[in-house]
Amino acid sequence: MFTDVFLHALTSYFVVIDPIGTALIFHGLTTGCDRAYAKRMALRSTMIATAIVLVSAFFGQALLNKLGISIEALRVSGGLLLFITAFNMVTKGETGRKWESGQEVDIAVFPMSIPLLSGPGCLTVTILLFSKAPTVSENVALVFSVLVVYGVTHLALLSANRVKNIIGRTGDDILRRLLGVILAALAIQFIADGVRQIMIG
Repeated sequence: MFTDVFLHALTSYFVVIDPIGTALIFHGLTTGCDRAYAKRMALRSTMIATAIVLVSAFFGQALLNKLGISIEALRVSGGLLLFITAFNMVTKGETGRKWESGQEVDIAVFPMSIPLLSGPGCLTVTILLFSKAPTVSENVALVFSVLVVYGVTHLALLSANRVKNIIGRTGDDILRRLLGVILAALAIQFIADGVRQIMIG
């Protein structure tokens, strides 16, 4: 039972989180940044996303019900915020190290953790999986699957920065803008799915 639950959850999380695709987007967001910044953002992103998913696993459904917020509403809002990020990736120049009011911009919370690594789709999967796991063994299997997926995701984020050394500056700029377009499409899909479910419900 443990193995079945673990493998099912592992597959579900890999599909929803998409470590490779997210790593490429992360690379686009950290173009021009030094290695230390990228490593710091990669670690913070996966740690925050892991914490969000685990908290949602045990308290998410109750909290949403208490606030009167649906997963569909989260999907729409996450899509809108994600589209802003995609627009900036396509239209602006090299990202470089960003500063605001003398402080380095932290991309770990937005857009990496929310909505890319632990967005509405991931939270929906989490709530559904844990709601169908009444035993301690099944809950342990689900938690273990979350830790494994985010561990792999962290490694993918760290490796993505090496793409720059392979494709060069021009290729890097092209890739970042192309990924921005893909990210924009993903954002629109989030919004469309959310609106569709709201209309049906």
